[in-house]
Formats: sequence, structure tokens, C-alpha cells
Amino acid sequence: MKPDAAAAAKVSQYNLIMPRLIVISGYEKRREIDAPTGHHVMQILRDNGYDIEGTCEGALACATCHVVVDSDWYGKLVPVTVDETDMLDFAEGLTATSRLSCQIRMTGDLDGLVVRIPDDVLS
Repeated sequence: MKPDAAAAAKVSQYNLIMPRLIVISGYEKRREIDAPTGHHVMQILRDNGYDIEGTCEGALACATCHVVVDSDWYGKLVPVTVDETDMLDFAEGLTATSRLSCQIRMTGDLDGLVVRIPDDVLS
């Protein structure tokens, strides 16, 4: 992490550096945002002003929160489930590293996770 990014990272009440999520979207080139551990990426994106549709509110019943995970990070995520794979079949612009953001829970090990939001996911 660059010194500027480290300085900008928030420190929790337990004096731990909060993980960061790197977001690439159609209307911004790249943005680093705080990503509290235990929160799902979909909610983190919404809390930071990204208008992710997420029709099913994280119930794994749609693909409207689809993101593309950077290939360097994809293997570090909890493996995709059969149910998530079934829903991803409905995603526009599906790639080999596509995931539903409602199924990615942030952990300290995911500090620096890079996701791209496809244009069709932003409402």
C-alpha cells in the first residue's frame, strides 16, 4: 500500500487498519473505499454511493449485483457456490472472474480487493 493510501486508511476502535476495496466503474477510473470486515461488497458499494441494483437484497435470487473480480484476487475469495453459479448465468457481461457482490464478505485478507462494476449493474 502506498504511504498516502496507508495514511488515508481509517483506524478502528481496536487500532486495526480497515481494509480497502478498490472499485473500477464506468463513471470513475478507480476509487479506493473503506471496506469494513464482515460486510458484503454489495452493501459497501451502496454505502459509498454506487447505485448497485441488487434487486433481491442479497438473497441470492438475482444477478443484479454482479461484479468482475480482478484475476489476481479471484482465487483468494471463498469459492463460488452452485446457487451463485446458477444466478451468474443471468448476468450481462459474464466473465471467468464474475461474482455476485452480495456473496463476497470482506475480511482482512481481502484488503486491496479490486472489483469492476459493469455498466449494466449501475441503475
